[in-house]
Amino acid sequence: MNTRILMVLALLVSIGAVLHTVAPPMLFGVKPDMLLAMMFLGIVLFPKVNYVLILSFVTGFISALTTAAPGGQIANIIDKPITALIFLSLFLLLKNNVRTTIVAPILTAVGTIISGTIFLSVTLFLIGLMEGGFFALFASIVLPATIINTVIMIIIYPIIRTILKRSGNVSLT
Repeated sequence: MNTRILMVLALLVSIGAVLHTVAPPMLFGVKPDMLLAMMFLGIVLFPKVNYVLILSFVTGFISALTTAAPGGQIANIIDKPITALIFLSLFLLLKNNVRTTIVAPILTAVGTIISGTIFLSVTLFLIGLMEGGFFALFASIVLPATIINTVIMIIIYPIIRTILKRSGNVSLT
């Protein structure tokens, strides 16, 4: 593993943790997960399974530490690795056929919806509110988070990619 790549991933997780911490809660203490956008950015920049696994576990634990959602700690730890592997699979399927600047925001939206679905399912199962609560929480938390994360990816991905290319210290795949 390349130490420089791990440093970049740690920086992305740190930025995501700050964004996740300062994001205002929307409903029942649940915040839109902007840490997820940074995880997706790390996957797009370095799409290798070993980096994705490390990134997803760290993101899951940091997200679990900063969540205020009831049952969110366990849900984040379960949700992030599953979402990261699905995102990586979709990205590897599409990256050679479509420009990455187009694929990244689209997959960020899809990945946020997948993550939100897994997170809400686990959380609602743990606290026992499966009937009817899912759709209300999905509409009020997951959909706005999807929009926020997609906009973040549209803005930040080209900037980060250009910076990393110009620095020459980290090889992008």
